[in-house]
Amino acid sequence: MFCFLLISLFVPVNIAVVILNWNGRSLLEQFLPSVVNHSKEATIYLADNASTDDSISYVQTTFPEIKIVQNKVNGGYAKGYNDALANIEADIYCLLNSDVEVTKDWLTPILKTFESSDTIAAIQPKILDYKKKSHFEYAGAAGGYIDQLGYPYCRGRIFDTIEQDNGQYNDSVSIFWASGACIFIRKSVFEEVGKLDEDFFAHQEEIDLCWRIQNHGYTIVYNGSSTVYHLGGATLGTMNPKKTYLNFRNNLYLLIKNVPGHNVWLVLFMRMILDGLAGLKFLIEGRFSHFLSILKAHLSFYRNLNVFLKKRKKLSKSGKYYTFFSVVWQYFILKRKHFNKLNGRIN
Repeated sequence: MFCFLLISLFVPVNIAVVILNWNGRSLLEQFLPSVVNHSKEATIYLADNASTDDSISYVQTTFPEIKIVQNKVNGGYAKGYNDALANIEADIYCLLNSDVEVTKDWLTPILKTFESSDTIAAIQPKILDYKKKSHFEYAGAAGGYIDQLGYPYCRGRIFDTIEQDNGQYNDSVSIFWASGACIFIRKSVFEEVGKLDEDFFAHQEEIDLCWRIQNHGYTIVYNGSSTVYHLGGATLGTMNPKKTYLNFRNNLYLLIKNVPGHNVWLVLFMRMILDGLAGLKFLIEGRFSHFLSILKAHLSFYRNLNVFLKKRKKLSKSGKYYTFFSVVWQYFILKRKHFNKLNGRIN
């Protein structure tokens, strides 16, 4: 028995870096070399979401060491990863966007953090902007949080204010959500909590996943000793009305599904008002397609309300949630634009 335990301590962790791709030949050319060069500890997979370009043939020819999983349909981020990961055996998955450049030894601190505690289920590295490498990147920055009205924000990024990286987040701390641009997660936990919710398609499904992970008693961690650079907006740019639609719709899905107790109805009521104000702002600015996207998002939410009420019944009624802190009030009224200036309950 002692020999068995001793041997088990030295069994290497099997990690799979899984890159979801849809018609992303140019991105693969640009970003795959860094992943291949700096991920010797991992097996690299291309999870192809039914691409119609020559992505697969390019990878097969240029990077024969990369394993390819071909999905039958383009089910977006959520279904795309669910389908692909069902065919991949590993202790730890790294869900990595195709527009991410990784750095030397980026996996080492991540693996050490997982080894430090079995309760750590998911980890996010420091995510900097590929286009402006001195600054954090919008989608994740130095770890994600959520306020009482369901607005996501990050250390290093609150709404449209992006901080410069001056080493202020070179730490390792618990966070509420890890970015879908680069999230490491234990396979066992991924399956235990029910994988990604495919009704989200894309955007904020990682927040929903992380919320459920915590409700199962696990923790999410940010590790600032590992760094990646994210291009961002490679699939849907910030000015794309479909991105607006998905963000507004999925945030409502997130809230109805996860906010515990009767608080959910007050939160949703407040969000309806604020979403209406956001739509009015788009209308005044002449961005009519974005105004319509918010209307469509709300109509979709009402249409699928019963579906998400059923999902809600299956989740913990005493889940984690922030009940006192409003990042909207702090940012827009009190003009606190940086994470270290925020006051209130933030974790």
